[in-house]
Amino acid sequence: MALTVTLVSAEEEVWHGEASLVVAKTVEGEIGFMTGHEPVLAILAEGKVRITQADGSKVVASAQDGFLSMEGDELTIVAGHAALES
Repeated sequence: MALTVTLVSAEEEVWHGEASLVVAKTVEGEIGFMTGHEPVLAILAEGKVRITQADGSKVVASAQDGFLSMEGDELTIVAGHAALES
């Protein structure tokens, strides 16, 4: 089973899909999410969001000014600014 991940900025949906692992930076430090993770609501810090997709490929985005919410197997990351990196 995979996580359903949505990463949005103030302007647009940056990425949406299934992932096996997501690591993001919060004001408390880095946190990783996999299926079955307990519910979390945290303030997003400026940094990288690293997404390992269900097929093993990687997606990296920069994000700042926002929050993340984990509920069930759905992770939502809302950032004031976010963009995929090449």
